[in-house]
Amino acid sequence: MQKFYLTKAGLEKFERELEGLKKRRPEIAEAIASAREQGDLSENSEYQTAKEEQEILESRIDELESILKNVSIIDGSSRHSKTAVALGSTIHLKEAAGGGELVFKLVGTMEADPFENIISDESPIGQALLGKKVGDKVALPRPSGPLDCEITAIK
Repeated sequence: MQKFYLTKAGLEKFERELEGLKKRRPEIAEAIASAREQGDLSENSEYQTAKEEQEILESRIDELESILKNVSIIDGSSRHSKTAVALGSTIHLKEAAGGGELVFKLVGTMEADPFENIISDESPIGQALLGKKVGDKVALPRPSGPLDCEITAIK
């Protein structure tokens, strides 16, 4: 079974989402029942829409339940996660060409949000950073060519 790596905050977010989706079940069941009362189901767009909504809802509930059954919490509190880049690390980098500072948080795939610099350990940048230490030089892959950086801190 696949393991899903989540931070405590990520776990809580998925648990809240699951709870909210389960609360929507009666609402959708009511919409289906109401649409069913309107007669011919083959031409009833409200019924078709409600059934599609139910399928999407149940699919997401199944997905979340699977994730939560197979979760491994990333706490980032181990000594190793402060000395070398690991899941849960926040990595500070300085661009070699005198550019600015970059900050990434390394998480599991399910929590990644590259627009917020929260990157997956499976992403090219995540792979380039894993296991590196403060002072290490790293070439971050990007479409326009690698960006040379130095790791200045791991938190």
